[in-house]
Amino acid sequence: MSVFDQSSFQCRIEWGRRGAREAAKRGDITIIVDVLSFSSTVVTALHVRAEIFPYPPPVNEKVKAYAHQLGAELMLSRAEAAKMGKHSLSPVTFSDADQGKRFVLCSLNGASCVWIASKVSALFIGCLLNASAVAEAANLIQKQTGANITVIPCGEHWEDPKEDENGLRPAIEDYLGAGAIIENLQGSKSVEAQLCMGAFQYAKSNLNKFIWDCGSGRELRERGFAEDVIYSTAVDVLQVVPILQNDRFVNFVK
Repeated sequence: MSVFDQSSFQCRIEWGRRGAREAAKRGDITIIVDVLSFSSTVVTALHVRAEIFPYPPPVNEKVKAYAHQLGAELMLSRAEAAKMGKHSLSPVTFSDADQGKRFVLCSLNGASCVWIASKVSALFIGCLLNASAVAEAANLIQKQTGANITVIPCGEHWEDPKEDENGLRPAIEDYLGAGAIIENLQGSKSVEAQLCMGAFQYAKSNLNKFIWDCGSGRELRERGFAEDVIYSTAVDVLQVVPILQNDRFVNFVK
């Protein structure tokens, strides 16, 4: 047992891929939060009844063969997708026309964390769009099983970190998304979880501005994807709760 594992509490928060590994090791109910944009994209895709198969990076021949085997479209980078009219790690590229279609989604942060924590009994995808709904699902599983809950804000990665540097860059949009979920979780909350919830409660009256002006929001806006930022900042507008089953996400049914 690690002194850092928040083990005396039922609701915890851990960052990134290492945090996903710790949650998986404990067998916690796990909620992956990557607001801009893995989580928001998965939630939106399931809302229009598309199928999403997560896959860890890099995008190479192996993942292309996996998508081909599934009869799925391999989602492209935003820039490539915009040129080709395809789907990308952008929630606004999905519509009702995608019902029943299959997609393979490869991403550095969200998909990597999912892959690491994939063996837990319940792995959910959460964001601002479905914060209350995913918390309700996690509460139900916790009541049924007695398992604890860990929320994983994925964060971003610094470009070109040196060998002796940690590549994780905490991202406030993921922290605020995690806080919105934690606010609705039942059971005792670690100090770390309480502070994360407090950050959301402080920011929620001005949430659009905070995420619009944060580093990740500015990056997407400068690349021409302001619509993604605006869309992903809405709170509790979708009731979809993606849960990982047989290597794909399905909508959780109570």
